[in-house]
Amino acid sequence: MSEDQLLAELIALRAEVGGLVDRVASQEKENTTFSENQEIQLKLINQLRTETRKAPQPMQKDRADILRALLVANGGKILAKDARKKMHLSKERFSNLLLICDFIERKPYHLDRRQDVIILKSELVRPNC
Repeated sequence: MSEDQLLAELIALRAEVGGLVDRVASQEKENTTFSENQEIQLKLINQLRTETRKAPQPMQKDRADILRALLVANGGKILAKDARKKMHLSKERFSNLLLICDFIERKPYHLDRRQDVIILKSELVRPNC
């Protein structure tokens, strides 16, 4: 190969490398924009989730108070099925009530995993001795 051919090839390779550097810079800019857009979308989704959560209705608040009193009377623990029956609620209404109650914890009953035990989260309640 002659010197002129090598020089031409070197110029072509430099131009190609320059083009690739420009493409990489463009891709990095797009990635930055994409990640910023994803972050904005996540913030909007979380904002929508918090806005769409309905505040408990007055009747639900009353039922939550009744459930709390029932748990306190039973030493802080009761089977979900028994609590539902004592409160005379349908399965659906009781399930919706449990969703809004932030003072309880649900765990499977150790003797029968198909049943749930509702536990009062408060440390103030002590079991009856």
